Amino acid sequence: MLHEEWHDKAPIAKVKVVHTDAKKYKVSDMLTIGQVYDVVNETEEYYHIRDNSGKVGGYYKEYFEQV
Repeated sequence: MLHEEWHDKAPIAKVKVVHTDAKKYKVSDMLTIGQVYDVVNETEEYYHIRDNSGKVGGYYKEYFEQV
């Protein structure tokens, strides 16, 4: 499965967190405002990044800006 390879995959882009004001889920524990993260996969709605836990997680694009 493709998602099992994401942890070792080279980043395809870098994004910077601009806010963590989530409407439904708490993301402030996994994302730090102002920090730059490596994107390992991208869909229309989500970035899959290596977050503060060291694992790959999917987050809405609204939290980020391109670097």
